[in-house]
Amino acid sequence: MEIIRHNYNTPNVGRVERGASIMAGSMLTYLGMKQKGWSGAGMALLGTAFLRRGITGFCYTYQALGIRTAAPPRNRNATIPYELGIRVDEAITINRPRAEVYAFWRDLENLAEFMEHVESVRMLPGSLKSHWVAKGPGNRRMEWDAEIINEKDGELIAWRSLEGSDVPNAGSVHFADAAGGRGTEVRVELQYNPPGGAIGAYFAKLFGGEPSTQIRNDLKRLKTRLEAGVVPTTAGQSVGSTRSEPDVERRRRPEPVLTASEESFPASDAPAYTH
Repeated sequence: MEIIRHNYNTPNVGRVERGASIMAGSMLTYLGMKQKGWSGAGMALLGTAFLRRGITGFCYTYQALGIRTAAPPRNRNATIPYELGIRVDEAITINRPRAEVYAFWRDLENLAEFMEHVESVRMLPGSLKSHWVAKGPGNRRMEWDAEIINEKDGELIAWRSLEGSDVPNAGSVHFADAAGGRGTEVRVELQYNPPGGAIGAYFAKLFGGEPSTQIRNDLKRLKTRLEAGVVPTTAGQSVGSTRSEPDVERRRRPEPVLTASEESFPASDAPAYTH
């Protein structure tokens, strides 16, 4: 997991805040210069800091916490505010043909089978849009609509959430033949803006809800689902079985090696976006 922060040359303070900072800075600097001693010097320094914040539009505290009140650049593809959010890259090798793995994922309603926090995904008729229902922190119910913005049959599915989503997110899933005929490598690139921003992400990590771990576990469940025809539950038991008899033999094959990808993508754009 990587928390995306602003560049130091990118304004992250809104216009109203900048005006208020200039006013407060001017007043504090004036009062500090009139007052003698260390208290006056401290007040003047604080006023200078507020002036700098208002003039430059950049706040170091906001940068550290991943907060932005400045309006992001206008971009119809920018689901997540510019240089904000959490980025996750994970990958796994599944010992199944690429066409089969792709087809299973492309039927988005299947995702609820192996994504632990996703309760349901419903495709909206006659479109590339879907409605998602998920379980958030504290069992909070979260919903959003998403749309597929780029796809290549058997290779790529890219999506973004639509305006008004509880959790703005965007990402892509890449499918490639694994080396040595070991099946299919599935690589997920995800960027999202969690409730509570960067602070919320830190607390989630502290209490065991680290996004990379969640995606990694989801992919392991997908691997089990496609290779063995079952989905492991949180209690360690498997539920359901959809494989035919010939597929039972495949369960005896050696487990393929789990791989992880640390590739990155620009923080300002959602992965696999097309312009």
